[in-house]
Amino acid sequence: MKAIMLAACLTLIAAEAQAISRYDPTRMSCGRLQATIARQGAVILRYQSRRVTGLPLYDRYVQSQQFCTMGEVRTRAYVPSADTKSCPVYNCKRPDNDRHFRRRFFHSN
Repeated sequence: MKAIMLAACLTLIAAEAQAISRYDPTRMSCGRLQATIARQGAVILRYQSRRVTGLPLYDRYVQSQQFCTMGEVRTRAYVPSADTKSCPVYNCKRPDNDRHFRRRFFHSN
C-alpha cells in the first residue's frame, strides 16, 4: 500500500512539472509574451544568450506573487522578444539578505 501511495505522489509531481508551458520569447512580440504569461500564470522562457554564443538561458516567469513559492519574491526581469531587446516580465527570486547585511554592517566609508 505504501508503494502505491508513493507511486501516486511521484506521478502527481511529475504531471505538475510537465504542465508548465515553454516558449521562445524571441518568436513572440512583447505584448503577446506578457499576455501569455498573464493568461497562464507561469511559463518557462528559453532563449539564446547574446553574450555567450550557444548558451541557452531559461527561467520561470510569473504573472503575480501567488505563483512564487514561500520565501521568494516577484522581481522584474527583462527578456528579448521579437520586437524589443528587453521586454519587462516578472520572475521569482529569493531575496539576497547576505548582501544587505554586508552592505549595512561592513560598508567602508
